[in-house]
Amino acid sequence: MALRQRARRLEPGNGSAMNAGSAAGSGPRRSLQRKLAVATAVSGLCTAVLAALVIAGSYGDFAAARQNLYDISAYRNVLDAANTLSAERGPANSVLGEPPSPGSAARERLQAFRARSDAALARLSAPPSVPVGLHSHHLPPLMVERVRERLARARAEIDELAARTPQQRDMDEIRHAIESMFEAVDALQPAIAWQVRELSVCDDGLAAPALTGKMLGDLREYAGRMASQIMAPVAARQPMPVQSLVDATRSRGRLLELWHLAGPAYNLYGATPALEQAYADAGHQFFGRGMAMVDSLVAQGRISGNYSMTPTELTNRYVPTLEPLERLRSVFLDEVVAHFTSTRERALHRLAAACGASALILAILGYMLVFARRAVFLPLLRARAEVIALAEDRGLANDDATSASAARAGRTGQAAEMRRLFDAIEILRRKLRERAALTAQLEQQARTDSLTGLLNRRALELVSARYGAHESASLVLIDVDRFKQINDRHGHPAGDQVLRNIATQMRALVPAEGVLARFGGEEFALWLPHGRPGEAAALAETLRAAIASRPVYLSGTTQLAVTASFGVAVGHGGAGNWQRLFGAADAAMYRAKAEGRNCVREAQDLEGMPGR
Repeated sequence: MALRQRARRLEPGNGSAMNAGSAAGSGPRRSLQRKLAVATAVSGLCTAVLAALVIAGSYGDFAAARQNLYDISAYRNVLDAANTLSAERGPANSVLGEPPSPGSAARERLQAFRARSDAALARLSAPPSVPVGLHSHHLPPLMVERVRERLARARAEIDELAARTPQQRDMDEIRHAIESMFEAVDALQPAIAWQVRELSVCDDGLAAPALTGKMLGDLREYAGRMASQIMAPVAARQPMPVQSLVDATRSRGRLLELWHLAGPAYNLYGATPALEQAYADAGHQFFGRGMAMVDSLVAQGRISGNYSMTPTELTNRYVPTLEPLERLRSVFLDEVVAHFTSTRERALHRLAAACGASALILAILGYMLVFARRAVFLPLLRARAEVIALAEDRGLANDDATSASAARAGRTGQAAEMRRLFDAIEILRRKLRERAALTAQLEQQARTDSLTGLLNRRALELVSARYGAHESASLVLIDVDRFKQINDRHGHPAGDQVLRNIATQMRALVPAEGVLARFGGEEFALWLPHGRPGEAAALAETLRAAIASRPVYLSGTTQLAVTASFGVAVGHGGAGNWQRLFGAADAAMYRAKAEGRNCVREAQDLEGMPGR
């Protein structure tokens, strides 16, 4: 541009355009050199900043991968400690099933396992120093101290029983001692949950392996518990009590549930043959042999106290079947550690590549700038005189026409790109509409109880909060009477059927302006916007009579009479009044429970709320 302006200022009668250009050439030369120097500095600075950003991002990925590897390794120590505490029950059960013998193999084995447990807890209390550049999620000391206290009490109880003769050991005392060991393991569960929460907050990619590792640890724990829960009658040589049968059956169900959930564990990071083999071994040895061993003893205990194995024999034969479960957890954690190790190595390689690429780009840029100065800018300055001569050439008009045509062609090309851009924007708009619809659907699901189709408690509280604080409203709390007995006697599917039937009955009777919700468990709540005295109680009485008059038909010809207790309170709406209104209705409902159930009770008048 400066060259063209300079050419247009030249007089046509100067005699030699080349000489005129040479006479004034030093000014443009110095100007372009200054611009080139500034452009070089700015380009170098921008490239250095971009390189620094790329390197910083790569280093951030490497630091995150390094932290994740450290966190998952530390979390594994907590899971190992839980497994060690769980394994201590085996030799403890053996000691409780044999006569007092200070030098027996079972007691020596128990001491060895106790030393392992103490060492594991010591590692949790005093972990090694954190490497430079990392942060730790060490357990609060109080959590570990609580585990130590529970473990010490359990060990004292076991030692006191082990000092007696077998005839002096009561079956209930043996069971209580074994349950004390359960409590010691359970005391470590808050620490595991704390670690899972900390890891999930640090990096959501740690949540899945952390929870899966805990699940596989629970698999080993409940497998051990199932045998320990029948150990007391086996040690006392007495028939299996109902409580032991119930506990063992519950643990068995939990085991099968965990086993089905553990199936996809080896797919967490793709195909892992070692994990698949460990899973197959666990299914064959424990679920094939170990569980059958416990089932056989349970069957013997139902008939008499004549068991085919002593506690020591049961421990020696059953514990080896638990080894595949331990190995399954260990192999899974090995795979997790290997995954995060590989992630860290890849991040390190990317960091090195980013550093090398940045240095190469800076070198290439420097070379290109030097090359541009020598091969482009200096020849342009030397061609200045020719440009001035071309400024007077009449053929330049054709050249300008050609340039204009090329520019129009370029604009046409840009228009095509813009059309594609707007097509992409339209696609994005459609995707956003779909996501908004999906979000609305998910929000609706989050506010609805899946069993009954009613609103849930959170949704009801939101309805109350949006209601005017100075407008009267009524709240009715409904609790199904003796619902636990229904579940215990007829099973949870029957309980679900009862809840669905009650929800259907009440939905048909509740007026259009009322809001009916499942409040949790066997409790329902009804919000009425106009809290006129007597109306809510009358509606509650109608609902109570409808529920009591219509039995629930279960499978076959079984009929189940169901009743409910109602608590009614009238007050004001709004978030500030919700707790008072809820407390009054809740107190009235419990008064209905206390006064015989299957009735409606109204709350006493509340200060600042309409009377009745």
